[in-house]
Amino acid sequence: MQHSGYIQFRMTAIGFALIVLTAMIGPMEARAQNTAATGMTGTAQVRDLLNRRCVVCHSCYDAPCQLKLTAPEGVARGGTKQVVYDTDRLTDAPPTRLGLDAGTVPGWRALGFHSVTADPGQLSLLERFLDLGRAAPLPEGEPVPQELGLSINRELVCPSPQEFDAFRRKHPLAGMPYAAARLSDAEFTLLRDWARAGAPFDPAATDLPPSVKAQVDRWEAFLNADDPRSRLTSRYLFEHLFLARLHFPDDDPRRFFQMVRSSTPPGQPIAVIASRRPFDDPGARPFYYRLQRVTETIVHKEHLVYPFGPRRMDRYRELFLEPDWSLEQLPPYGDAEGGNPFSTFAAIPARSRYEFLLDDALFFVRSFIRGPVCHGQTAVNVIEDRFWVSFLDPDADLSVTDPSYLARGAAYLELPVARADEGVLGDLQSLYHRNQVEYLQFRDARYRNSPAHRTGFGYDAIWDGGGTNPQALITVFRHFDNASAMTGFHGDIPETAWVIDFPVFERIYYNLVAGYDVFGRVAHQLATRLYMDELRMESEDSFLTFMPAEIRTRMHDGWYQGFLAELHTYWHQRRLDDDFPTGIAFGTDNPKAEFLLALLNRGDGLWPVTDPINRCAGHACTSDPSAALLRQLSSRTGPWVRYLPDLSVLLIEHGQDRTEVFSLVHDKAHSNVAFLFREHARRLPRDDTVTVLPGLVGSYPNFFFRVSSDALPDFVAAVKAIRSQSDYMDVIATYGIRRTSPDFWRLSDRLHEMLARQAPVQAGVLDLNRYKDPKAGDQPS
Repeated sequence: MQHSGYIQFRMTAIGFALIVLTAMIGPMEARAQNTAATGMTGTAQVRDLLNRRCVVCHSCYDAPCQLKLTAPEGVARGGTKQVVYDTDRLTDAPPTRLGLDAGTVPGWRALGFHSVTADPGQLSLLERFLDLGRAAPLPEGEPVPQELGLSINRELVCPSPQEFDAFRRKHPLAGMPYAAARLSDAEFTLLRDWARAGAPFDPAATDLPPSVKAQVDRWEAFLNADDPRSRLTSRYLFEHLFLARLHFPDDDPRRFFQMVRSSTPPGQPIAVIASRRPFDDPGARPFYYRLQRVTETIVHKEHLVYPFGPRRMDRYRELFLEPDWSLEQLPPYGDAEGGNPFSTFAAIPARSRYEFLLDDALFFVRSFIRGPVCHGQTAVNVIEDRFWVSFLDPDADLSVTDPSYLARGAAYLELPVARADEGVLGDLQSLYHRNQVEYLQFRDARYRNSPAHRTGFGYDAIWDGGGTNPQALITVFRHFDNASAMTGFHGDIPETAWVIDFPVFERIYYNLVAGYDVFGRVAHQLATRLYMDELRMESEDSFLTFMPAEIRTRMHDGWYQGFLAELHTYWHQRRLDDDFPTGIAFGTDNPKAEFLLALLNRGDGLWPVTDPINRCAGHACTSDPSAALLRQLSSRTGPWVRYLPDLSVLLIEHGQDRTEVFSLVHDKAHSNVAFLFREHARRLPRDDTVTVLPGLVGSYPNFFFRVSSDALPDFVAAVKAIRSQSDYMDVIATYGIRRTSPDFWRLSDRLHEMLARQAPVQAGVLDLNRYKDPKAGDQPS
């Protein structure tokens, strides 16, 4: 099982880009055209090139014009003017999920999609956009022209074939690749000829090795067992794993499966039941849980790997089928049931459910991030730019140890999606947070009156991973409009930290993943965001209960500075329980740091106790020459910090045979994160710092810097000397790789090669949509 949150890059020269990158492509099923029909002799090179030059922007729900180039079906589907992320949408939009909501090209045309391909010999939109980019290439190494917008919220034109001529006249620089370096002659010719031939794909191989087929059969038999306990267990698993990329141990590192509900039984072709949410009524009776092979290109931002082998099945039996529990009847489906999983799955022991989440805590935390909810600034400004997460031990969690806790408290734990069927009025009612207020009062009273908790929480109340699971400690980074997570505690001591218990963990998952509808109305999205605000504060407050009672309010007020933040606390009727003692006898005047470092010291080798770049002293600091130099940038404030992008990738070249990669993560400081809007008014740039991490962090790199190992001291000195945008532009001119640089694609390819070699199961195509284009007139963030 792979738990590493980032990839260490220490590489020798790499000379097989095509082999490695082709391995990152999932097998594809041809729909509209195949090579036999067009006369092309093969499209392996085309698929590789599409991934390296096109899928880096055209993937997932934020693909421009919903032109998703990760599969032949996406090319055949084409583009549309409809926007997935629409903050003005007053009613739910029809979903347009590739592979689910239409099975034929005419079906997609009926949903408003237009063709980007053509019959062989005809000029297609693909070819015309390629020709446009060829006819008007952007100046090499220069800023992108102002008329080419780069914001993820920019208004898109998405011309149909009939509108393209007018589009070309109005937007002569908007060819492909958009706002990036031109394709080489060979790349252009290959893609143009492919588009001219009708965009064909080789038929995908569908046969599985016998050993893999046997595992699929065993799992489908397990998931479709017909007794009531097994059926409820399988429903619980599906609702939590429907986004997972299931991978069998020792299998091809690029072969994944996805759990789906099908109207057809095992042994027959899968007919996926396309519901908006995983807890919607499947309609078909009977229906079956099936493992469907993932055929799209694997993209990093949605790649949630979940190991799925015999040991996993044994663990499920241990958690769900061996304990003594029963149920009178299976619960119904629907928003009300999905909106309160504590009631829906009450029959399954709470310990089983919580340990299921803890076993793969990083997977579930990443699902909050890599699911469709995590898009744009207001989706992630509910969290700090860096914070540490730990989990309440099951033996210390009353929702696990006391059956009456959830029996009485579940009524308070209803999520906003529970009222989705009631329309906007239901959404608005869910904004009223009375349930949360009453739940916190209930929770505080239960813990205060619990004989087992009268002396407060001690260190043993924090889950230690059972001595074997490094996912007990997690670092979460926010990168302005996206986020990432990794195991262990990274960077300097953060401003805030969370302690997550079972009720919080399950509610975050159902709020942000299972219950979130990316095609839903704005009121639903607002309710989801505001409820996450409640869960963040609850997790922070749980952390504060480990601190000395007399400093809790002061610490909280430091996290929520300003009159509006005080009003926010008052409105949410939040009162820290200063009467609940701590079970820890602190020995320093910095209890927060003492507590967090003590958690690290319990790991017995599960994670690094120190951070040799960002948090170290003396012999604990790195001896690596490059990392030692970069320590001058780490965990330090300064006027230079605010000029750096949210996530920079630094490539240090040691001649021709070795390249090191580091991520420079901009940790932005805020007076509080209590509100959706006007974040700039709550920024504290003087307190910004940088966390330096070996390897690649995140899915959306904002900028590449390249430096030779000999010039690294000069790069560090130049960055520390930045005092103005002009100074920053000088650094860009010397060390930066612009979108229009002739080396832009070469460095992108190199990063993908490294990722694929170092972590072939976890690797995926990065998203370059949010790559920055620094200009002299920019204001620092």
